[in-house]
Amino acid sequence: MVMLRLTVSMALLLLSQSLWSQKVTISGTLEDRNTGEKLISANVYESSTLKGVASNVYGFYSLTLPAGKVEIVYSYVGYQTEQIEIDLSRDTVINLTLEPVIDIDEVVISAERSRSAVRSTQMSMTELSANTIKSLPVLLGEVDVLKALQLLPGVKGGNEGTSGIYVRGGGPDQNLILLDGVPVYNANHLFGFFSVFNPDAIQTVKLITGGFPARYGGRLSSVLDIRMKDGNNKKFSVDGSIGLISSKLTVEGPIIKERTSFIVSARRTYIDLLARPLIRLQAGGDIDNFKAGYYFYDLNAKVNHKFSDRSRLFLSVYSGDDKAYLGSVQKGRDYRWEDETGLGWGNFTTALRWNYVITPKLFSNTTLTYSQYNFLTSLLDQEERDGVIEHKYQFSYNSGIVDWAGKIDFDYTPGPDHNMRFGYNQIYHTFKPGVTVFLMDFGGNGQEGAAIDTTFGNTNIYAHEGSIYLEDDWTITPRLKANLGIHLSGFKVRDSLYKSIEPRISARYMVNEKVSVKGAYTRMTQYIHLLTNSTIGLPTDLWVPATDRIPPQKAQQFALGVVYEPSDEWELSLEGYYKMMDNLIEYKEGASFFSVQDDWEDKLEVGEGLAYGLEFLARKQYGKTSGWIGYTLSWSNRRFDSISFGEWFPYLYDRRHDISIVFNYRFNDHIDMGITWVYGTGNAVTLPLEKYASIGSWWGDMRWFDGLEYFEKRNSYRVPAYHRLDIGVNFRKEKKWGERTWSLGLYNAYNRKNPFFLDFDKIMNEDGTTESVLKLYSLFPLIPSISYSFKIR
Repeated sequence: MVMLRLTVSMALLLLSQSLWSQKVTISGTLEDRNTGEKLISANVYESSTLKGVASNVYGFYSLTLPAGKVEIVYSYVGYQTEQIEIDLSRDTVINLTLEPVIDIDEVVISAERSRSAVRSTQMSMTELSANTIKSLPVLLGEVDVLKALQLLPGVKGGNEGTSGIYVRGGGPDQNLILLDGVPVYNANHLFGFFSVFNPDAIQTVKLITGGFPARYGGRLSSVLDIRMKDGNNKKFSVDGSIGLISSKLTVEGPIIKERTSFIVSARRTYIDLLARPLIRLQAGGDIDNFKAGYYFYDLNAKVNHKFSDRSRLFLSVYSGDDKAYLGSVQKGRDYRWEDETGLGWGNFTTALRWNYVITPKLFSNTTLTYSQYNFLTSLLDQEERDGVIEHKYQFSYNSGIVDWAGKIDFDYTPGPDHNMRFGYNQIYHTFKPGVTVFLMDFGGNGQEGAAIDTTFGNTNIYAHEGSIYLEDDWTITPRLKANLGIHLSGFKVRDSLYKSIEPRISARYMVNEKVSVKGAYTRMTQYIHLLTNSTIGLPTDLWVPATDRIPPQKAQQFALGVVYEPSDEWELSLEGYYKMMDNLIEYKEGASFFSVQDDWEDKLEVGEGLAYGLEFLARKQYGKTSGWIGYTLSWSNRRFDSISFGEWFPYLYDRRHDISIVFNYRFNDHIDMGITWVYGTGNAVTLPLEKYASIGSWWGDMRWFDGLEYFEKRNSYRVPAYHRLDIGVNFRKEKKWGERTWSLGLYNAYNRKNPFFLDFDKIMNEDGTTESVLKLYSLFPLIPSISYSFKIR
């Protein structure tokens, strides 16, 4: 309550400043003329002084100017610029729609860049539109948000084909992934090979890797802010696609024209359905009922209603699940035997948001959210004779996290030299670190006391997390601009209360109209941890809180960079960073998710991390030819007292060099092509230096390397380098009912055998002796893909 009262007091203080101001304010919202979608970060400025503002994530803007005749310019890349002359004498509301340019394909890349990178105080940020993401060649024809982000400097992917992101030396838990403002705790499908985000339902994607504004908190390494479409409020439309492994369908349109709109987008894989007849045929005729398969689905839905120009309500929902299953039933004259194994995980999120324009200078957004992530694995083995259970073995393991949250955010623009944001956030966490249910019943064998039915594991942990923030984007002089902020947070768990004061500073200095120098300092605190058990995104990773025994993670990051825009089409940037991380966690040697007899807090080591590097980006914004070249030179190390003799060792995804080249070319209105090439230094892995025979191994299969292994240091070996070329071509054609597109692609076009994992094996020499060798296993060869998509208008 103290932080809430402080927020209200700041709001009243800022409101009072407008009472003595002699200037007048123009405010309103900006929308797409064809769909009614809000235009985020559109430019609004006065033509003679060039003083202006940008619209917020809900399309709202507020510009305060001296009274008199002025010319206001409204611009958004990819749209026709609008100019309005007005004689200002009092506060005025101008709600405007902008017309998309006819040749929109020429600005696919630049559509996400509506504020000059040279002039903005924000550094380490990239915005991608859905069109940009869809233009890239992809694995199996599945457009993927996270794989597109892996092509940016400072962002590393995991193993071959996986969609996880590792930002500036951080782990996967250190990314704050928001879908319409709601945290998503597991962003992976198919064991990490695809992300949960359906690009057909997405409007914009913003990734921040440093210089974090004060309004963000709770993670150390990055903020991934994904905004869903609001839904077309002008007319109905249907988009869909059919690919090799999944199909998508999106329907949107007005419920009440220009007041209420909706969007529903669904995606499902169907390999399990197509393979079912083959699986049954392969199983043989002695099994009456055999099933095996895997599928995932996503469902996005959103509805919004405009009460007035000042008030609007939004409700958005996401649901997604993965399910892998294997089971069979065998029947005889007097018996029935059944076994079934299942693995499932999924997310459910929902957000209710209310926008209200309190004054022309003050915009508020109130949000209530719910988020749930759950993981469940199960096993059943049962035998019956004459209708009586002879034996039954059942095992299940369940874990997850549930959040209830509420927050209120304010945008206050007292004048063109200040853009202030402040707000309050409260989250109630329920952590489920893992509960095991075990049942064993020998009811039919006549043994007394032969039944076991028990539940054991970690109990739920409940925690409260709250934060308050204040930031100001302040134009100090025409050349010097800074974003100054403070983020205060607290975390109450069990009998412990953690507090954190996190200053945020970003600044830019204009050398000239084409060059600026930027710097930033941020301090971040993270109150939740991810117990990572696998490198390929398996959902057995567990979310757990900071406790009285496990402190919260902390980080400090310094960044310095320069941005150069030689023309309207090109942007070049060079940025260096230095990041220190404390209270990182790692499983102890020999401990893992599977050691269920131990409490999770007893399995952990607490240590520190250090990451630093340089990032270069050259990007051509638009035209028939567009794309970018990114290069990252980086180091990332970890240190734990009881791991690797307490010495610093490379992080698993410490890769010295990363290169990405993205090339898009539009031949004409009907054909365009995308090419990407990536290169990365091999990941660091741990391998034994020596192996000793043991008595057990000699008495067994005589394989000497099955004995004891000696490991000297963690991650002291490098796998071979990774590189890959992908190519995609789109063929579009206008139809009476809309547009159809055929997309052809080649993943790993020159069939590079990239490392997926290493393993020791035994080979026999010509003289009959055996020796152990280290083998490299690859996952994806050259893979062609084809998909068909359509738009009905």
